[in-house]
Amino acid sequence: MKYPIGIQSFERIRQDGYAYVDKTREIYRLTSKGKYYFLGRPRQFGKSLLLSTLEAYYSARRDLFRGLYIDTAEKEWEVHPILHLDLNTANYKEPDSLDAVLHNSLTEWEKLYGAEPSETTAPLRFKGIVERAAKLTGQKTVILIDEYDKPLLQNMTNAVRQENFRNSLKAFYSVLKTQDRYIEFALLTGVKKFSKVSVFSDLNNLNDISMDRAYATICGITEEEIDTCFKDSVEELARTNGLTIEETRARLKDLYDGYHFTPTSAGTYNPFSVLCTFSKQEFNNYWFETGTPTFLAEMLKNFQYRLPDLTKEQVTADVLNSIDSTSLNPVPIIYQSGYLTITGYNERFKRYRLGFPNKEVEEGFLNFLLPSYAPVEAKSEFDIIEFVNDVETGNPQQFMERLHTLFADTDYKIVGNAELYFQNVLYLIFKIMGFYIQVERPTANGRMDAIIQTDDYVYIIECKLDKTADEALRQIEDNAYARPFAMDRRKLFKIGVNFSTKTRGIESYKIQ
Repeated sequence: MKYPIGIQSFERIRQDGYAYVDKTREIYRLTSKGKYYFLGRPRQFGKSLLLSTLEAYYSARRDLFRGLYIDTAEKEWEVHPILHLDLNTANYKEPDSLDAVLHNSLTEWEKLYGAEPSETTAPLRFKGIVERAAKLTGQKTVILIDEYDKPLLQNMTNAVRQENFRNSLKAFYSVLKTQDRYIEFALLTGVKKFSKVSVFSDLNNLNDISMDRAYATICGITEEEIDTCFKDSVEELARTNGLTIEETRARLKDLYDGYHFTPTSAGTYNPFSVLCTFSKQEFNNYWFETGTPTFLAEMLKNFQYRLPDLTKEQVTADVLNSIDSTSLNPVPIIYQSGYLTITGYNERFKRYRLGFPNKEVEEGFLNFLLPSYAPVEAKSEFDIIEFVNDVETGNPQQFMERLHTLFADTDYKIVGNAELYFQNVLYLIFKIMGFYIQVERPTANGRMDAIIQTDDYVYIIECKLDKTADEALRQIEDNAYARPFAMDRRKLFKIGVNFSTKTRGIESYKIQ
């Protein structure tokens, strides 16, 4: 099987025999039941391929759809003029960069459909092109816009430039409403939907299907599609890695499944990671490694966000769509970027529960965050390996010395609340260790900061702030944290730790 990694052309995929998961049932529903749409999905999730498929459909390339659902469902197959704008083709760090991209596309369209001297601005030129394309061809115009938000995303920290770009795009996209009588269909895609004075504020006819159950799986791969379209691929992957079919499917699910764009929709696998895994015959963090969420890490720190809350967030739909340059809340951006997903829904209070979609995202994101919080020069994976080695060999003294050293140079990392800083760093360390050994944070009979278990050892760790290590140990005793392990053959260590806001590090620790 040929896997279309990085190939976003529907025509090439079909003509060159690459694997294609049939999404034309959803596409036919999309084109039959509405006219103006917006779809937000994380990067590398198939948005560009979706637009390419729609372009082939509205070009009446029926030959490319042989054997797919839409081949028999569609009876007309009419050719429409298509205006396909891809805003993913430039770096928008210069003030005139957006104007240059729009001018380039408008010029190409004007070669096909003509121009008028009075059309001196981008919106006027776009308006004239939409009308002339429909009149010259006798068919209404189709408008496809890929990564509509790229200019805004690249200027999240530049409020002036983002405002200028927002105003330009707002005027440009308003043509979709003023030229309604000449438009057959329009779809805009992107990662994030900006709110407040949005580029869409005048487009009250735009249907946002980002959280629409009917289109939840229009991009990505479902478990059913894994089983039907990639049955041979799963078997080959299992043989190569010495796994059973069941083990292979479970590992694929653990690593790459779990995206939910509505509370009740089927889980969606990350298509980029799945295709890379089948192609390379190796499990890896393919999607995460194609992006560096530096901006998200800085937002979390500047917002003084409590990292354990990442998997406890409960928000309304309005919050999930409340992205703008003035917003400090990192949660909507992290969600729409694909690092969090919907894990539950409270019908009574209309609140969505968020969490990491899968192990690839969770492990990759937390590993990426650790150097941003903790003063480590080496890669976080290296440091975590050392921590794991300490606990697996029964060396809590070395573990604590390593932790003590980690906090020895923290002044430049702490922003504001020192207690929050200690909580966040410990959370990252324990969570990342949990990918390799069993680490828990139970809440019965008080709140234990961490319990770490290996085949031979159990460690109970209690942390205090501006108190004493003795008080931390006393809490372990008073709350009987060790009672569940009374009959356990493994050696048990109790560790009390005191953090100091004055020294901004570990003031003392004791091990029993």
